[in-house]
Amino acid sequence: MRYPSLFAPLDLGFTTLPNRVLMGSMHTGLEDRARDFDKLAAYFAERARGGVGLMVTGGFAPSMAGWLTPFASRLSMPWQVAPHRRITRAVHAEGGRICLQILHAGRYAYHPLSVAPSKVKSPITPFTPRALSARGVERTIDDFVACARKAQDAGYDGVEVMGSEGYLINQFLAERTNRREDEWGGSVENRQRFPVEIIRRMRAAVGRDFIIIYRLSMLDLVERGQAWDEIVALAKKIEAAGATLINTGIGWHEARVPTIVTSVPRAGFAWVTRRMKAEVRIPLVTTNRINMPEVAERILAAGDADMVSMARPLLADPEWVRKAREDRVADINTCIACNQACLDHVFENRRASCLVNPRACHETELVIAPATVKKRIAVVGAGPAGLACATTLAERGHAVTLFEQAGEIGGQFNMAKRIPGKEEFHETLRYYARRIERDGIELRLGTRATPEQLQGYDEVVLATGVTPRAITIPGSERPNVVSYVDVLLHGASVGARVAIIGAGGIGFDVAEFLVEPSPSPTTDVARWTREWGVDMTLGARAGLAKPAPEAPAREVWLLQRSPGKPGKRLNKTTGWVHRATLAAKRVTMLGGVSYERIDDEGLHIRAGDEARVLAVDTVVVCAGQEPNRALHAAFGGDAARVHLIGGADVAAELDAKRAIEQGTRLAARL
Repeated sequence: MRYPSLFAPLDLGFTTLPNRVLMGSMHTGLEDRARDFDKLAAYFAERARGGVGLMVTGGFAPSMAGWLTPFASRLSMPWQVAPHRRITRAVHAEGGRICLQILHAGRYAYHPLSVAPSKVKSPITPFTPRALSARGVERTIDDFVACARKAQDAGYDGVEVMGSEGYLINQFLAERTNRREDEWGGSVENRQRFPVEIIRRMRAAVGRDFIIIYRLSMLDLVERGQAWDEIVALAKKIEAAGATLINTGIGWHEARVPTIVTSVPRAGFAWVTRRMKAEVRIPLVTTNRINMPEVAERILAAGDADMVSMARPLLADPEWVRKAREDRVADINTCIACNQACLDHVFENRRASCLVNPRACHETELVIAPATVKKRIAVVGAGPAGLACATTLAERGHAVTLFEQAGEIGGQFNMAKRIPGKEEFHETLRYYARRIERDGIELRLGTRATPEQLQGYDEVVLATGVTPRAITIPGSERPNVVSYVDVLLHGASVGARVAIIGAGGIGFDVAEFLVEPSPSPTTDVARWTREWGVDMTLGARAGLAKPAPEAPAREVWLLQRSPGKPGKRLNKTTGWVHRATLAAKRVTMLGGVSYERIDDEGLHIRAGDEARVLAVDTVVVCAGQEPNRALHAAFGGDAARVHLIGGADVAAELDAKRAIEQGTRLAARL
């Protein structure tokens, strides 16, 4: 077996897990209403069928006060037990095991009933929590225990107690948020009493043969967080109190250090779990940015952890475990950690999905069934939309020809994969190339499709993408004015001082490409932790050190016409990382800019009432794009047979999530 450590059984004493893969907790939005539990059951059943050793649900609050948002997921009343049996029965029917995560939001709650150890407002919610009384603390412990008992009654194999990421339990542990002076605050021992009592009483209530996972914050990454010796002491107490497994938690939601975005190196925090291995005897789970079997195997073979936790990779590919076991790694649809359809959706109170797998959390609605009538279908354009459509059509049994005028597949992804921190896009293109080969798609590279070539096909799908929008100011025709395509795809020469016109997602990508050294720190854990200020010696409290960003490769100005701070429209969970990265590289970001001319002096702009000259060597234009519909016009509106998808349909902003979903959904119904 290629991955012997990954597929070694794990004996927990009263039960044995078949492999070392834990599907980590991730809220999908389906947890919030019992009417969606059939969809949630199908979601988990598909991953159990794919061979996951143990799964953990999204977080369920043990009380109303613990809700993340009003009427969100909760398991605290007797009548809430029965709907959960639909989930556990579906998982067990596929031979899987599943735990329910118990999560009390504490001061992270987005509602006025929130409670916390102390009356300390969170920076990420508008509500100030009420400080729990001593009796309130006891009631909250009882709520956790009662929730575990209800989970047991519902057929779950265990629970995970969420003690990290800055939620209620973590708030009790840190001086930052626990300012109590009673038996639940003050000393380290008093602050640790809350989680220890939860685990001790929970074990007594559920008996010996029930999994209890404790999610331990091993690295708070916030000021006045826990010191390493405190975390070690807590781990030992949690072990003694009766936990079955300890899962690694990294960072609070308010931390200034990114922990899960694509620019975090693969397995970027496994070293923390490795440090804990010497301190406790029960199995440890490591987590964060583990997305391929070789990464997981390396961690486990080195003895850095006993299990690996993956959430988003199993959104991307529910058969990840089976494919790894069968040595079909090329067939894995790799998570690129973009967060665009999973976490961004959740934070917008939308159902989660996955950019590279739009079926995730939509298994009962987006069904890829064999075609009843097999057709000859032409797909023009092998960018994200065309690739998703062509491969789904072929999966259904249609005869597909894929035309691409470039010499390789990928379209816009061939630019994205060159951005520091977006190297994972290589994996998506590898996956699609494998599907093209496996499913017998006729691929015609270097071919500009014509209407004549497309005659005779039953259906024609036009995924012809976009063309960059040019600017029309005096001097825009000069040779030192180039488009983002010239820079990212064609290797255009760029000087030491650069102005970027346009601060949308592409503008930010180009800026990062131009200021980051090569190779990027995003592929090197030691360099990356230095850049962001993470203390790998764990000598500093909460693991925080002074950031030490490497010098930028160029001096860059990032400009936008619209007023306000550039980057406000970037995705919620990743935008702040891009803004912080460029700030650390001393990129000047200006909004409300008008462009007057480009000449030998540089780029002449006006910002407010001030006229300025940016003495730059190169101007890179990222001023948007237009749909490429030239081929569509030649068909004269034959809407019944000719379909527009991706950027050719809508090009307001390049959106791979929309493109892949649109291509997949079209293919599912043709």
